[in-house]
Amino acid sequence: MIIKKALLETVIGTRSEIPVHELPEFAFAGKSNVGKSSLINAIMQRKSLARTSSEPGKTRTINYYNVNDALYLVDLPGYGYSKAGKEEAASWGRMVERYLHGSKVLKQVFLLVDIRHAPGANDCQMYEWIEAQGFEPVIIATKLDKINRSQTQKQLKLLRTTLGCKDALMIPFSAKTKQGLEEIYALFESCD
Repeated sequence: MIIKKALLETVIGTRSEIPVHELPEFAFAGKSNVGKSSLINAIMQRKSLARTSSEPGKTRTINYYNVNDALYLVDLPGYGYSKAGKEEAASWGRMVERYLHGSKVLKQVFLLVDIRHAPGANDCQMYEWIEAQGFEPVIIATKLDKINRSQTQKQLKLLRTTLGCKDALMIPFSAKTKQGLEEIYALFESCD
């Protein structure tokens, strides 16, 4: 996929209306600090359009990135950030739920999990919740470059078992090497 245009077009907060688009949308969910911004930057072939941070919990809005005037990448707020108060976390949850119910052009939801660790309770809840909203999430196992190649299959099996997603599509991904990027692009193209 050749990226000719990528820009942050719309940012919505907890009280904002969900924008109405005609272009297909692809949403990205994941725990704070799982690598969502790095993945989105890799997809858009940009270094820092989506802001990355060593401090988790920075994405508190839903961010819409227009790519080639052909599709939107939708960055959902990270969950599981311990410094966020319960009330704030609940309002983010309601905002995400409104988005999942409100978007008429959402084609796919990607759930990002760190390949190095067993998914936590929040990851399992998010997987079940996305399914309950009527979507079959694609699992993106991030930070692939941080484990030995020989550990990959073992870790993918751990993710599958913990999430209970025997048949879900799972893509190992590295923002550093870009492994997995072509599979993600192929999914975008197959949803047209």
